[in-house]
Amino acid sequence: MPLTDYPEHVREAVAATREVVARLHAELPRWGLVVWTAGNVSQRVVVDPEHGPSERDLLVIKPSGVTYDELTPESMVVCDLDGTLVDGERSPSSDTAAHAYVYRHLPEVGGVVHTHSTYATAWAARAEPVPCVLTMMADEFGGPIPIGPFALIGDDSIGRGIVDTLRESRSPAVLMQNHGPFTIGQDAKAAVKAAVMVEEVARTVHISRQLGDPLPIPQDKVDSLFDRYQNVYGR
Repeated sequence: MPLTDYPEHVREAVAATREVVARLHAELPRWGLVVWTAGNVSQRVVVDPEHGPSERDLLVIKPSGVTYDELTPESMVVCDLDGTLVDGERSPSSDTAAHAYVYRHLPEVGGVVHTHSTYATAWAARAEPVPCVLTMMADEFGGPIPIGPFALIGDDSIGRGIVDTLRESRSPAVLMQNHGPFTIGQDAKAAVKAAVMVEEVARTVHISRQLGDPLPIPQDKVDSLFDRYQNVYGR
């Protein structure tokens, strides 16, 4: 149904989410993660819990084919969790179906980001996971950054690949084969952070391999580092 038919408290939450998503899109070119109009950030619309989980059925995402310096809160589009346009003057991003699938099947996820950042995408092109050879990786990803299956754009195939891969991993990032990184988080800001970090470690590990064989971190140390960062330091 159109956004005008939603209760006022939902429309207010949508307006606030549009502000957040528009602002966070500026972080992608700032960190060198995108070129031209590629890439996108989305966030699930969250309303006051007193209204119940049934209201958590919308997402805000970048419209298709709009350059980053043209993006405003008003230009963001709103879709339901089937990827159907609810509000907006432009077509949703071509990746909307993938984002929507993630939200439908991973209710704890509040933000999704997709980029074609150079080093992470280079690993995706090789269908090779980034090995956990840095303490930063253990902290942020809890192990290697996994590879997701090859999938075509246009339906929810990419979303299925993201969900199936990340359900088996502690990583908030997946490198979709021959495509590029998708990241998730409790909100869009956390997913953007994961997108920045996945490019950083993909670049660093690539450079390390030019010098020789990087040394893997033992699994028990990875577990210890991840637990400390996620449950002590990160809190």
